Amino acid sequence: MYPTAPARTGRAAVAVLALGVFGIITTEMGVVGVLPALAERLHTTPATTGWLVGAFALTVAVTGPAGVLLASRLRRKTVLATALALFAVSNTVYALSDSFPLVLAFRILPALLHPVFFALALTAATRLAAPGKAARATTTVFAGVSAGFAFGVPLTSYLADHLGLPAAFWSAAALNLLACAGVLTLFPDLPETRRPTYSGQLGILRSPRLWLAVAAVTLLFAAMFSGYGYIAEYLQNVTGLDTSLTGPALMAFGIVMTAGNPLYGRLLERHPLRTATAYPLLYLALYLLLDAAGPHPAPMLATVLLWGAVHSGGLAVAQTWLARDATDAPEFGNSLFISFSNLGITLGTTLGGTLVATTGPRHLPLAGAALAAAALATILWRRRLDPRPEPRPRTEQPQTDPAHRTPTP
Repeated sequence: MYPTAPARTGRAAVAVLALGVFGIITTEMGVVGVLPALAERLHTTPATTGWLVGAFALTVAVTGPAGVLLASRLRRKTVLATALALFAVSNTVYALSDSFPLVLAFRILPALLHPVFFALALTAATRLAAPGKAARATTTVFAGVSAGFAFGVPLTSYLADHLGLPAAFWSAAALNLLACAGVLTLFPDLPETRRPTYSGQLGILRSPRLWLAVAAVTLLFAAMFSGYGYIAEYLQNVTGLDTSLTGPALMAFGIVMTAGNPLYGRLLERHPLRTATAYPLLYLALYLLLDAAGPHPAPMLATVLLWGAVHSGGLAVAQTWLARDATDAPEFGNSLFISFSNLGITLGTTLGGTLVATTGPRHLPLAGAALAAAALATILWRRRLDPRPEPRPRTEQPQTDPAHRTPTP
């Protein structure tokens, strides 16, 4: 376990971790908005350039648990700073190189440390938090993810359009360097009092409860991203929204998503099991509302804001849910969360893409609703395995002598 850090030190360190997450998400997803410009610069087709996104996600999903396991016995502060430094170097390569193989290599290298940074950051945030505030610290870190989608990706695209592609990547490199400096100066050195063993961490994989939690996380992320992955397609082809309004709608979605994180932190602190159980039910209801509002622009735009508010809780809810069954190896458990959430994203977007290609996007929310229902069923199944509380002994009622009963009027 980590020793307790002073409250002010803990808050500053958690803020630095959130900044680091923002920089990493900006690096990971920022290329999505500049793929056409990258394809031209790297002399490749858009389909080939798309591997810069796919290879990153696949590397995270496949190598996450092994990478975290190998890093678990290293100094946390060093690992966190090294990951951010590598992301800064990678952005520098993107800014300077016109070689596709070199750029692809520097997409894969930081992807190896992406799950390591997240797993260590989430565990450190909970241990740096004040008593009873662990969930709020976790949602602060996850706010970096929301901010990356809401602001990091559009900022990369804006800088590339107005100042050139290198400027976009130089800014991302500077952001990662700033976070790296913050980790080195503000993150406390928290040595382990008992080093985790590899066998001890792998031992949690023997628990059926853990695998049910993993299944719920996978299904939940599949539900979330089967719809979110095609939100622009839905808005344009079902709602009939003008393409000039799609960007602002997505920005509003991201802003609401970022603002919603603290609410889920408070809910998870007070009612973790109820919140985790209610979340897929909430998403199920949201998808049914989306299906009804889809063809109607005004109700649909209002529902997009509600969608952002609901979507914002997915990361924290799913991580908190899985962490219940990984208390003996929290960092390894977080690596499972990262890998299987990415697997869920892959499954959800694949299913959504298949539906869009075969039947069109009109009833895409219904597929998400079915996945949310499956996630809810898995969570309820997992909850049934929790030990039942011992029934309270019944208080003995004094026996009334029949001879002294009060007569009935």
